[in-house]
Amino acid sequence: MASDRREPVYLDLAGLDRLLGLLASRGTLIGPHERDGAIMHDPIEGVEDLPEGLGDEQGPGRYRLRRVGGRTRFGYAVGPDSWKRHLHPPRAPLWSARRTAEAMTIETPEHSCPPMVLFGVRPCELAAIAVQDRVLLGGSVADPVYRARRSAVFVVVAQCTAPSDSCFCASMGTGPRSATGFDLALTELGTDEPGYVVEAASPAGAEVLAALGARDADAAERARALAATEEAASRQARSLPTDGLPEALAAARGDHERWSDVGERCLTCTNCTLVCPTCFCTTTVDVSDLGGEQAGRDRVWDSCFGLEFSHLASGPVRTSAAARYRHWITHKLSTWHDQFAESGCVGCGRCTTWCPVGIDFVAEATAARAAHLDVGVAHVDVRGVER
Repeated sequence: MASDRREPVYLDLAGLDRLLGLLASRGTLIGPHERDGAIMHDPIEGVEDLPEGLGDEQGPGRYRLRRVGGRTRFGYAVGPDSWKRHLHPPRAPLWSARRTAEAMTIETPEHSCPPMVLFGVRPCELAAIAVQDRVLLGGSVADPVYRARRSAVFVVVAQCTAPSDSCFCASMGTGPRSATGFDLALTELGTDEPGYVVEAASPAGAEVLAALGARDADAAERARALAATEEAASRQARSLPTDGLPEALAAARGDHERWSDVGERCLTCTNCTLVCPTCFCTTTVDVSDLGGEQAGRDRVWDSCFGLEFSHLASGPVRTSAAARYRHWITHKLSTWHDQFAESGCVGCGRCTTWCPVGIDFVAEATAARAAHLDVGVAHVDVRGVER
């Protein structure tokens, strides 16, 4: 019988390892670990696979892991790898065909997915998953690939206690703490001998907590967990002024010099859209073998920064980098509200960190808003503060 236990429990590192063992029995356990100098999300087995004693340094066009000491497993912010890769994969087959001497057969995939446990999801990333739920499941026709993967997921949030210099989730209302939308959530306390306050927000999560047999977190531990995330919010250097922002961007002049300025710097490399946890655009590609016996069509990620993305019969509509950047940021922060009744940005800061020329998303959005409101945009610093 499923338990309805919802009281937070306290775990030490050994208890965290027991939790990972229980979660692994529910499906493929995917969590954070260090790979190629970054925090990535791949299958893990236990606590020893989690990054130990690592933090990160982030800023416009900069990402570095660094040693912070102790035995902390969550002393870093988000890396380049969002959970979008596991729920809305970069490549998905739509159909395949095979030709033989007797006949041609065409097959379509079932889009089934084995159960997955997403472990260590940050609050901003959980908010991004909710955004993609709205986009890919909330319309009249649900995306079959996303639906199959999303329905097979158990989510464990790691509340954020170590924001980077690129983070601005507090101003977007998406972090550093999640209150709902997960199965389990943990908050790391301490560094040398870390402990974890773990809470459940679903019957499945409560069932796992009951199976752990851990003691209840006491009042002091709960208070420390809450204080850790409140301190993380206070340490965020960036803040995006969202008041009036959708209206300002929608009304901003297309020929404003700010768009030309950012267009001269933008490489249209698509990095920002690829690392963004909410961007969802795709295109189709046809593939075949050299012998002419097999062919197929796959859906792959696409980006509005590509020249061919807006190609019509007469050619591309948005031919300049300035036009493409304006389209992207206006859609993300303005017309997304018209389509999906929410912002397309969750404040993770990935687009700023992984821009090779260091274009600052907060600074550009703040400048565009200021230009429309005619408050002066002589300079906007990297924190998005008007000077």
